[in-house]
Amino acid sequence: MVVFDKPHALSDMPLHYCPGCTHGIIHRLVAEVMDELEIEGKTIGIAPVGCSVMAYDYFNCDMIEAAHGRAPAVATGVKRALPENIVFTYQGDGDLASIGMAETVHAAARNENITIIFINNAIYGMTGGQMAPTSLPGQVTQTSPYGRDVNHCGFPIKICEMLSQIEGAEYLERVAVNNVKNVKAAKKAIKKAFQNQVEGKGFSLVEVVSSCPTNWGMTPKKALEWIDEKMIPYYPLGVYKDRSAEKGE
Repeated sequence: MVVFDKPHALSDMPLHYCPGCTHGIIHRLVAEVMDELEIEGKTIGIAPVGCSVMAYDYFNCDMIEAAHGRAPAVATGVKRALPENIVFTYQGDGDLASIGMAETVHAAARNENITIIFINNAIYGMTGGQMAPTSLPGQVTQTSPYGRDVNHCGFPIKICEMLSQIEGAEYLERVAVNNVKNVKAAKKAIKKAFQNQVEGKGFSLVEVVSSCPTNWGMTPKKALEWIDEKMIPYYPLGVYKDRSAEKGE
């Protein structure tokens, strides 16, 4: 009896991510959900610009590469043209919460029936560790060598809290993948976000608090601990909006 195997929706291509990066865990969770819901054959993923720019190599479903930040706009077009397909975006914080903020907000406002997997690792990873919209107050990055000064750079943007004020959004949850318990909860949230789309409920976004050991300047183990110590206190985990649950559905 097989008790553990690679998801069919995950390709055999070796991942290019740095040691300790949690993108690989999240990729697997997305692939497992595709397998369990039996939607791989009709799923279309939208890859971003960022560390996961080559996500099209890692999933066996159809994939499209979007311009920086435009994945929700591309997903909107694909879903409206092919409403029978399942469409998801996979985006980092520099992609979604900065240059792609307008596309994200308006897709939520329109309650587009798409699924967004949003990776929050508090930094620009691909380009060398610059301060991101989600970098924490005081966090040292390549462009904030003395720590993020909120008086100069403003405060980090809390995506789930912000989008929860938009009536159109169907489902918003923040999860993490730094321990077994959190990984299990993350998969449950990702599955719900895809199931919502299957059922035609509308815009679903799962924010995944993730690590970037290379650009944080930490060992993989310390990076996972830093999520508990610093990231989660600022970005509390939980469901921020679930209209179906509120309606008792």
